[in-house]
Amino acid sequence: MSDTILRVEDIRTYYGDGLILDGVSLSVDRGKLVTVLGRNGVGKTTLSRSIIGFTPPRSGRIVFDGSPIQGMASREIVKRGIAIVPQGRRVFASLTVYENLAIAARKGPISSDSAAWDLKKVFELFPRLEERRSQRANTLSGGEQQMLAIGRALMTCPKLLLLDEPTEGLAPLIIELVVKALQELRRSGVSLLLFEQRVEVALRLADVAIAMSSHGLITFNGAPADFPTHEVSAVPTLP
Repeated sequence: MSDTILRVEDIRTYYGDGLILDGVSLSVDRGKLVTVLGRNGVGKTTLSRSIIGFTPPRSGRIVFDGSPIQGMASREIVKRGIAIVPQGRRVFASLTVYENLAIAARKGPISSDSAAWDLKKVFELFPRLEERRSQRANTLSGGEQQMLAIGRALMTCPKLLLLDEPTEGLAPLIIELVVKALQELRRSGVSLLLFEQRVEVALRLADVAIAMSSHGLITFNGAPADFPTHEVSAVPTLP
């Protein structure tokens, strides 16, 4: 089994005739957290959507767990072991916390190298969700909705979790809860690809840091400790 769980190879992704990602390549090793930093509009969300199959690339390859997945339906990609926590959370507002989690639960067997997630484990990771299990999602705070979005993704028992701006719009105390949860996930063996704007949060968490500029141009790919000062200044540090 290769140490690399995900390889993105020279992909080009468009919205209509507009080129958004122009030859992006990166990789994620098993059990590691890789963070992609960049301003709004550089293509971070498009990259996450390309990997999960919502906006398939027109060229290049995406290899997950040894097999190419570009062009597959997103539901098939999820079955293979990738889950996404989308920007803006997008929980089912009219459903309860319990229903949001139950509806995402993986059906059928999981592979031996996938983490087995169920309601008990999600509630252990986020005790606040258990306290609110009977509440509708639209009555939760923004931070609680983010916990629910992460928990819902985990219910699919992923090998790789994509997180698109998981700290966006959250208070500092809630950001710390999300950070601790991501650290716990990494310790449990889940591979993570984090798309972030908050430099201080991302570099604290990451095993590998990547800086992205317009059209997905990768301007740095290496250890967080070596992340250059000019790249830090190029990415906004949000309050």
